[in-house]
Amino acid sequence: MKVKCPTIFLFLSPQVHIEHMKHLEAIGKYFIMVWEVFKKPTKWPIMRSLILKEIDELIYGSMGIIIFISFFIGGVVTIQTALNLNSPLLPKSLIGFATRQSVILEFAPTFTSIIMAGKVGSYITSSIGTMRVTEQIDALEVMGVNSLNYLVFPKIIATLMYPFAVAISMFVGILGGWIAAVFGGYAPSGEFIKGLQLDFDSFHVTYAFIKSVVFAFVIATVPSYHGFYMRGGALEVGKASTTSFVWTSVVIIITNYILTQLLLG
Repeated sequence: MKVKCPTIFLFLSPQVHIEHMKHLEAIGKYFIMVWEVFKKPTKWPIMRSLILKEIDELIYGSMGIIIFISFFIGGVVTIQTALNLNSPLLPKSLIGFATRQSVILEFAPTFTSIIMAGKVGSYITSSIGTMRVTEQIDALEVMGVNSLNYLVFPKIIATLMYPFAVAISMFVGILGGWIAAVFGGYAPSGEFIKGLQLDFDSFHVTYAFIKSVVFAFVIATVPSYHGFYMRGGALEVGKASTTSFVWTSVVIIITNYILTQLLLG
């Protein structure tokens, strides 16, 4: 018995083929770019100053927004959990337990990374894209400098500090949850802290740090790709920044699913 395939699967439009080829070409160029980043390194005295500059701009400069968002996210998670656990048969310590699990497993590493993709990723794309438009990258290459190593490698090393920002996000998120629970009257301080200690698994913190390292690499490289290979003028710099944020967020979400399945599944 022969089964006929629908013609839609056999004869795709040329436009669909072109779009598929563009995505495959972009993925290939991305991995080639990552490979080129580690070739022909810049002299260490120059690289050291570039790394310190990137740490200040990418990590330290983002701590304010990370702390602000983490505090209120922790408070919102606590309030929503308390409102849904309104049965007198359920202990109030579950509020602290749910807040801890939500903040450590997802909100601190993943939600913070999406915010960083918007703030840091857009900055990386626009700064490198502006250098492309003003032909500064061409000038570096004419001087024999590996422009990818010079521009992207310091950002990759700087974002290795990102797990420290995630650790602070965890602490501030749980602190915000505690303040919301105690001062909002949702749970006594002792019960909330008891919930924080309930069935604690240290591997969950390790899992969050592993995710944050992978997300940091994505945040450093995907926006760099969109900035480095952009073409056009000042208008295209803005478009490239928007596109890089979208694709960085997509890669973070897909990577989050894969890592969760591998590490916790």
